[in-house]
Amino acid sequence: MSRRSGYRAAEQEDRQVDLMGDSDFDDDEYGQPIESKEDTSAVDVKKGKDIQGIPWDNLSFSRDRYRKTRMVQYANFENVPNSGKNSEKVCTPVDKGALYYEFQYNTRSVKPTILHFQLRNLVWATTRHDVYLLSQRSVLHWSPFASEKHKVIDLQGHITPSEKHQGNVSEGFYQAQVSTLAVRGNLLVAGGFRGELICKFLDREGISYCCKSTHDDNGITNSLEIFEKPSGSVHFLASNNDCGVRDFDMENFQICNNFRFPWAVNHTSLSPDGKLVAIVGDNPEGLIVDTNSGKTVHELRGHLDYSFASAWNPDGWTFATGNQDKTCRIWDIRNLSKSVAVLGGNMGAIRSIRYTSDGRFLAMAEPADFVHIFDVGSGYRRKQVVDFFGEISGISFSPDTEALFIGVHDRTYSSLLQYNRLRFYSYLDSAI
Repeated sequence: MSRRSGYRAAEQEDRQVDLMGDSDFDDDEYGQPIESKEDTSAVDVKKGKDIQGIPWDNLSFSRDRYRKTRMVQYANFENVPNSGKNSEKVCTPVDKGALYYEFQYNTRSVKPTILHFQLRNLVWATTRHDVYLLSQRSVLHWSPFASEKHKVIDLQGHITPSEKHQGNVSEGFYQAQVSTLAVRGNLLVAGGFRGELICKFLDREGISYCCKSTHDDNGITNSLEIFEKPSGSVHFLASNNDCGVRDFDMENFQICNNFRFPWAVNHTSLSPDGKLVAIVGDNPEGLIVDTNSGKTVHELRGHLDYSFASAWNPDGWTFATGNQDKTCRIWDIRNLSKSVAVLGGNMGAIRSIRYTSDGRFLAMAEPADFVHIFDVGSGYRRKQVVDFFGEISGISFSPDTEALFIGVHDRTYSSLLQYNRLRFYSYLDSAI
């Protein structure tokens, strides 16, 4: 991945028109019920309000005009020149206009934050009522049901572990800059710019474990994936810019595998059976690797630039990779000679990919403005496009598939968007 970093995705934001100005953040609101007139509900939208609360009628340009301007002016970051343009001709034809998830709510009470412009995995839903995200100098929990937020980890000061484990950095970390997050069950893991790993069990007080995965000067933690072994023990994979992928055993609080690759690893995804892992990074080619040995099973050829996202379909046969060539490729493990579909974005790299737990839908996020939701059963030939304005800090389906959350980072309109799965219960509607 690029060595450039910073507290905001300034490289992209500086190219954009600032609609209103900077947004504020108030620490005093933590843990308190919030009644914000700036929030937008589905009822408000039906009455004509913009989903983000942008007052288009009071601006000197229309939404359509601003969209056209953004499409022209937004500069997609590429490591390989013209990769996005050259990939357009191979994209799979897709019918747009489907509706699988409908707008439910937009809260501006939480301010999703991006610390590295290429890393966008900073929003995680553990239920439809529990969302975790990076916001300013904190990891927050947001409850859509109660409209409450609270700090899970305060990154502003000194983070120290409250438990004693072998390998724990007892002195902890000071003002850690979080580059990536992962949350599953009761475990939250945050990765930092200097290889820091901060592990917190959500049902315990304090931080359980702090360690440095690498001391390399370029050891930023690019991605994390939490998983459960057949034995029931909880592990996570940490992918770093130092070309390493490390398997951490959270039962014994130690590294049990450390695999090395020829290039920086930007993202990894474990197959549902735990036997294979998809590896993508600073190389147009990806890898399928044996989980136990770390040996390459197959190379993935087709992308034209560096990849920063991947996800495995719960069916266990197919998986997806997202690339700076503005495409997401779908692969079938039974024939990896070429991808089975090439899904194109609108204006930027595919930086985050998620499948629903039932495997029916795939969501892919561009760096800004667009999240595409594909119907997997149609062969990825039908999709819904979620259209808004702002850099995307992350996307996450709730495990029950009923909600999709989108973190939006913007100078004025930072917010968390919620879309709910569209259901057709006509017999219930008639009863009402």
